[in-house]
Amino acid sequence: MTLPKEKVAVLFADICGSTALYEKLGDSLARRLITQSINAMVNKVSVFKGTLIKTIGDEIMCTFPGAEAAFQAACAMQIALEIDRVKNNNPLHIRIGFHYGDVILESGDVFGDTVNTAARVASITRADQIMTTQAAVDALPPALQEKTRHIQRAELKGKQEHFDIYIVIWEMDETQSTRIIAPALRQSPENNNEMNLCYRYKTLKVNRERKSVALGRGDACDIPVQNSLASRLHLRVELRFGKFVLVDQSTNGTYIRFAEGNIEHIIRAEIPLPGNGFISLGQSFADNPTELVEFSTTPYTGATQGSE
Repeated sequence: MTLPKEKVAVLFADICGSTALYEKLGDSLARRLITQSINAMVNKVSVFKGTLIKTIGDEIMCTFPGAEAAFQAACAMQIALEIDRVKNNNPLHIRIGFHYGDVILESGDVFGDTVNTAARVASITRADQIMTTQAAVDALPPALQEKTRHIQRAELKGKQEHFDIYIVIWEMDETQSTRIIAPALRQSPENNNEMNLCYRYKTLKVNRERKSVALGRGDACDIPVQNSLASRLHLRVELRFGKFVLVDQSTNGTYIRFAEGNIEHIIRAEIPLPGNGFISLGQSFADNPTELVEFSTTPYTGATQGSE
């Protein structure tokens, strides 16, 4: 008997660091926050006409009729968690991976290579990221394809061929912030400054017009940094709710030396980035790194482009 097949997008969304959360917050509060976050994700599955297949611990598995619906649902999930973090100081972060292809349908569950590939994409994704595959990107409309960026050619466990992996740029723009975020949140002070990120002969600005810049070893980054200790996609500098924030997504972490001389080292975490200083990707300042990124805050001029 041949089991029915259908072409769908399979999506896995996973809460990051839940074990540490139980230790930090205690069982009762951690469970409440995790349940609340899972419910928020499941709600977005329904909104975008998806089907919840199962909940596996702190992870959900769901399907969507097309890659576009999966893309939109994934972004909506991340935005919902982002709003909750800012509004309610919820410390939870999620990671999402999805793939598009044929699956076998049986007794309300789905099976096959597409499911396995989606799970493996999710497993290499880090907190606050959405990752997907070439097959899914090819199935997206052009406007959404422009919101993806090729970051690596990965060897997924159990797969002989390499897969082209894309990151989805999901951060909220001003229109979304105004429409979605609660009035009290919208009243956060406007930032009239911009941040200059200078590396070698290239400078890019983070400001109200360009809210995120990616740095790393990969050529697809906005600022590629020639450092073997840097991850392909190492960090992002964002303008978020009126503040500049550095978000580390790397293996070796990021070192920040502020103008006052104090040094911070973060791994897969976030830190406010006020004032001026230097950023080292993966290499301690004690090792006298040469591949440094200088950051400085200046009054916003309205310019959107950096210089090469």
